[in-house]
Amino acid sequence: MTKEIDLLHMQRAMTLAQSQVGRTGKNPAVGCVITNAQGVKISEGATGDGGADHAEAMALSTLAEGAAEGGTAYVTLEPCRERSAGGASCSERLVAAGIARIVCSVADPHPKGAGGFDRLQEAGITVDIGLMEAEAADLYSEFFASL
Repeated sequence: MTKEIDLLHMQRAMTLAQSQVGRTGKNPAVGCVITNAQGVKISEGATGDGGADHAEAMALSTLAEGAAEGGTAYVTLEPCRERSAGGASCSERLVAAGIARIVCSVADPHPKGAGGFDRLQEAGITVDIGLMEAEAADLYSEFFASL
């Protein structure tokens, strides 16, 4: 992928996240864009109202099995390592979907979020961190300060 395409998809993920600010309860507003192995956007999602539905799960829920195989997920915040409410975490869902690469703006310092990158890398997924980091740091400043 080119840097321009990465930036385009991350800008869309950031727009999705920003559209949910103030609507996600105590959870951060996250945006996610998923492309297939050819780099074509096939799905997107944002943290749902109240924060129960995470962006990655929302984006993956619209895809047929195998559709994301070899694709890339653009996410504004590190995919969670575990869910507070139980169930499959976002990092587990991305691994199961066959995602080959994650592009993410910032790491999640929350105890249940941190470690998502490790799970992804252990599964052989390429993880690129830092695209639109300044914008994400601004977006998550209150969330980070609350931890």
